[in-house]
This record gives sequence, structure tokens and C-alpha cells, in this order.
Amino acid sequence: MLEPLLQLFYPRLCLACQRQPLQRQQKALCTACQYKIKPTNYHLLEENPVAERFWGRLPIARASTAYHFVKGGLLQRLIHELKYGHRPEIGEELGRTYGQLLVQEPFWKSVDYIIPVPLHPKKRHQRGYNQAARWAAGLSESLGVPWSEKFLLRASYTESQTRKSREERFANVSEAFVLRQADKLRHKHIMLVDDVMTTGATIEACAKHLLQAQISLSVVCIALAP
Repeated sequence: MLEPLLQLFYPRLCLACQRQPLQRQQKALCTACQYKIKPTNYHLLEENPVAERFWGRLPIARASTAYHFVKGGLLQRLIHELKYGHRPEIGEELGRTYGQLLVQEPFWKSVDYIIPVPLHPKKRHQRGYNQAARWAAGLSESLGVPWSEKFLLRASYTESQTRKSREERFANVSEAFVLRQADKLRHKHIMLVDDVMTTGATIEACAKHLLQAQISLSVVCIALAP
């Protein structure tokens, strides 16, 4: 009885538009905003703008981002809240929603593990959680595939990637990650996930370690920055 009364006087508002009340089953987005945030459908295409960023660099099975990134748009606001507003439920809901699309395609059913790009413990402590891990958790729920943070760790704290070129970004993070228990991943299909992909340098640095386990690698991020 308490929850309906609280909703009456203190309704939970959509985290995107900040106006519409959320229904009981909704965690972050109202129906109108869910409709406005369009999927890219890159998961249906082997060749797409995400995959192109890795051509000649990484042997990736598939690469996709879930949504289009528009500067000043609803998705940018949501990702900002996910990363800096202590709203992990945003990542989980976006992951569940996109996972419902992925699970309809046979290729994505072959994924064995979902592994998020890790945060350094210092940054994780400051933020309270890893936003990529909350995205992984949502995807996992819809796909029925386990996710784990135990395999890939961030061992060094690197400076901000903002305003760096792709080459500078890769040099900044190339030795920042460590792979653990590689034998448990051997010959598995791994989905490496992150929030926003810009140049792909962080993904590339993580992939360099994961590929040592002789895996098949796919990449799925929330959005692709222009």
C-alpha cells in the first residue's frame, strides 16, 4: 500500500524528459521517450559504421551500437545521468531493451559471456559502479547469457581520453588492462560491451588481451559518438 501512496504524492519521473511519471514496470524511461530513442539496427548488419572502425585493426565477428547518439538529445542526457548522476538503472533498462532485439537474431544467441570494459577501482569507487557493467547486466537479462567482471581488469589509472587522437587514446590505454582466467574463455564467443564508443581505442586495448584466449569477439556499445 505504501508504494502507490508515494507514487501519488512523489511520482517517479522519466529520467530522460524529467516530466512524465513512470509506470510501475518502468525503471527509467517513459513510453514516449522509449519511442523517441530509436535503435540503429546495426546488429542486423555485418558491415556497419561501428564495424568499419575496426577494419584492419581487430578480427571482430560482429560490432554494433544500440542507439543513435545526437548531441543534446535524450540519449546524451541519459548517458550523462548513467555515468555521473548515480543512475545505474538507466544502463540496465537500455540493456534489457536492446537485448530483446538481439535475442531475435540467431547470431547473437551464440554469445557465451558478456564482459564489460572495466573501470579502475579508484574511478569505480568515486562513481559507485561501472556503467558498462550495468549495461552488461541488462543485456544479460534479456539474452539469458552470463556476464562477468572477473576476467578483464583495469590495472592502471589513465588520464582522460578527451581531446586525444585515436593513436594517442590507444597509447594511453594500451597497457591499462589485465586478463585473468583466460583458460575459461578459450574458444568462447565473447561480447565486449561499453557505454559510448568514440574512436574505439579502449575497445581495441581490451580486445588485444581477450584475443589472447583464442576467442571469437563481438562488440556492443550503447552509442557511437560522431
